[in-house]
Amino acid sequence: MNAPLIDPFARAITYLRVSVTDRCDFRCVYCMSENMTFLPKKELLTLEELDRMCSTFVRLGVEKLRITGGEPLVRKGIMTFFRSMTRHLESGALRELTVTTNGSQLEKYAAELRDAGVRRINVSLDTLDEKKFADITRWGRLPQVLRGIDAAQAAGLRIKINAVALKGFNEEELPRITAWCAERDMDLTWIEVMPMGDIGNENRLGQFWSLSDVRAAYAQNYTVTDLAERTGGPARYVRLEETGQKIGFITPLSHNFCESCNRVRLTCTGELYMCLGQEDMADLRAPLRAHPDSDAPLEDAIRAAISHKPKGHDFDYSRQRLDGQMSRHMSHTGG
Repeated sequence: MNAPLIDPFARAITYLRVSVTDRCDFRCVYCMSENMTFLPKKELLTLEELDRMCSTFVRLGVEKLRITGGEPLVRKGIMTFFRSMTRHLESGALRELTVTTNGSQLEKYAAELRDAGVRRINVSLDTLDEKKFADITRWGRLPQVLRGIDAAQAAGLRIKINAVALKGFNEEELPRITAWCAERDMDLTWIEVMPMGDIGNENRLGQFWSLSDVRAAYAQNYTVTDLAERTGGPARYVRLEETGQKIGFITPLSHNFCESCNRVRLTCTGELYMCLGQEDMADLRAPLRAHPDSDAPLEDAIRAAISHKPKGHDFDYSRQRLDGQMSRHMSHTGG
């Protein structure tokens, strides 16, 4: 029962991304529709069930937990869960506990996250223009996020900014965002927009800005050096020699990263997705709730799910249609 989780393509699964809620205080146009219908509370894993689920994965060899949402920090009582995971960091079983957030709640929770053992966080931020930020998030306010980033840095958290590359929206801001991150000693990763969920009237093909074009834009102003570095995540990295900055590129469409995939995603309802870009999933909530006194059926279900992890996804915009589009929203699976 202590054998590591190995998928059919000999990849060790050591990284679990956990969505703790499908709710968010923003409505980013590439992530969800403005009038979302959220899940009934009874369908969500309780904080105690999340603890049991994550602890089982840690026992099976998962070394990195990334907590996501929706917006994870809007989940009521979520710091109880973070504090409960601290024991796995202290035992050495878990190497890293980290968070992806929109930054709206960091002013309130940054110090508590640090106390719980979180050392690095990802903040999703696509623009530094206040009006554009309000437009793309629909409900978000940029000053609140910037105060949260200030609080996180004051608490000693290392920050990486995740910016979704959106054609016609933040192309002109690339130099400004890059310089801002350099001034604050924050890493920066660009992400291609992914075809997930019905987002209403937004034109997904019109949004797509290939990161090969982003890299070319950097090359016009900087000396760009490719790096061999891998962090266990999907990003490929370059260094801007003039600033020494490390810039990441997550390219699920123009250059996928499936060959080195070491991660799976758990939704807030206990569904395990072995691939972000496939619809196949395994229901882990059922064995969890059916056997409150034994984790053995849950462990069996996890191993069975990993045995069906596919080689990769098939997102594709190249034929000018949304091949590989997922019906679920990004907020359902976890950002």
